[in-house]
Amino acid sequence: MQFHTRILGVAALFGGMGGLVRAGEAAAGLPIPIERYADPAGGLGSVLLHRATSEPFNVVALAIFLCAIAHTFLTAKIRHYAHIVEARHAARRTAEARGDNDADGQPDEVSFPGQILHFLGEVEAVFGLWALVLAGAITWYKGWPSVVSYIGEHVNYTEPLFVVVIMALAATRPVLELAERTLQRVARLGGSTPGAWWLAILLLAPLLGSLITEPAAMTIAALLLGRQFYERQPSLRLRYATLGLLFVNVSVGGTLTHFAAPPVIMVARVWDWDLVYMLTHFGWRAVLGIALATGVYYAIFRRELAALASAPGGEVTAAARRPVPGWITAVHLGFLAFTVWQAHHPALFIGAFLFYLAFAQATAHHQQPLDLRAPILVGFFLAGLVIHGGLQTWWLQPILLRLGDTPLFLGSVLLTAFNDNAAITYLASQVPGFCDTLKYSVVAGAVVGGGLTVIANAPNPAGQAILNRYFPDGVAPLQLAAAALLPTAIVGLCFYVH
Repeated sequence: MQFHTRILGVAALFGGMGGLVRAGEAAAGLPIPIERYADPAGGLGSVLLHRATSEPFNVVALAIFLCAIAHTFLTAKIRHYAHIVEARHAARRTAEARGDNDADGQPDEVSFPGQILHFLGEVEAVFGLWALVLAGAITWYKGWPSVVSYIGEHVNYTEPLFVVVIMALAATRPVLELAERTLQRVARLGGSTPGAWWLAILLLAPLLGSLITEPAAMTIAALLLGRQFYERQPSLRLRYATLGLLFVNVSVGGTLTHFAAPPVIMVARVWDWDLVYMLTHFGWRAVLGIALATGVYYAIFRRELAALASAPGGEVTAAARRPVPGWITAVHLGFLAFTVWQAHHPALFIGAFLFYLAFAQATAHHQQPLDLRAPILVGFFLAGLVIHGGLQTWWLQPILLRLGDTPLFLGSVLLTAFNDNAAITYLASQVPGFCDTLKYSVVAGAVVGGGLTVIANAPNPAGQAILNRYFPDGVAPLQLAAAALLPTAIVGLCFYVH
């Protein structure tokens, strides 16, 4: 009965979300099509001013988006205050239990203010929360039918839904153990030390993103790093350096093919980029950049990585546990491959996922408990991001049009830090007149900058959700950006030099 209830609950969840996956024209002109602006002749400032005055809600949507970005940089502080509030609450409960007459009444078992602060401090919840503010603003300016038209019909939620399913499948025991056994063979070349595992995961796991998609590669890499590296309690500086390097490597590691990285998927069909083009223009640069960036960080932290060999922690490897039968692993890989194959068709990959839940229940003795919390939170994050991102075209498009080769590359890196890189490349694909060098520059910049913030690349929230518990008060955005600067610069040079 419990299993059937779980199936029905998940089906209702995905069914409700899947009903939103429709494309249509926003009834009240949200967003206004670019061709309707009739921009005046002049510089960038005059175009932006004209578009802002033509549709004043553009400024409102941008202001709300900037507030959401600012909120992401404050989440660590909010979580810190949440811990303080809960500690005070626990002290009051202890005083009450001891019969302290100074205790001010009997407090509740759970601190409601503390829980609210925890929720506000969840980076995965930020854009969803501000989407509510955006919906309220649209209602105030345009009316409720405009909310239904834009959020319910115009916005495409395929990518968030895909990330939820691919994260859940990639985190299953058979898939994770297969990846672990493969990487373990590489780690044995270095004596299976924490440093050897660190190198194997950061060098090879990101490249899996070109085959099984970046969200799946991020999930596998983060889970293995948590098990083989973070459990040994490295210094906070090394923790951030590893997370920043992971984000950068995964962002470029999916560019060996034309079907795995979201920013590439957005343009491959429109610009006729095939496997040969990706390998010759992006693939070798990605491999070189990952090798150089990882090698530099290994040289910087080699002594601490060597010292971790004597530190307690790290779980038993897959080779020492009862192996999962090969046929079960093959079925899991089949579900994973089907999901990647049908990544643009939510009805098919969600339906397949429901069948997977039944298979997982039937083979429960070879599975681990299915935890959908992290995948759903990440999906919620991405859904909020695409809701906000769809209303930012009015200022992004004229900026992209006015940049040359090098400025476009650097501008794409910068813009990606504050917007999902797939949104940047999608907007570029809608710009007429882009020559081949400009096309390369905007996509190269987008993947290079994909590790600077949690919102820069779709898989980043997945990695942060998995590894967040290893950081006091969670991952601090500014420290993450600082840790990712050096590998971003190294990878950027590899992609910039022609």
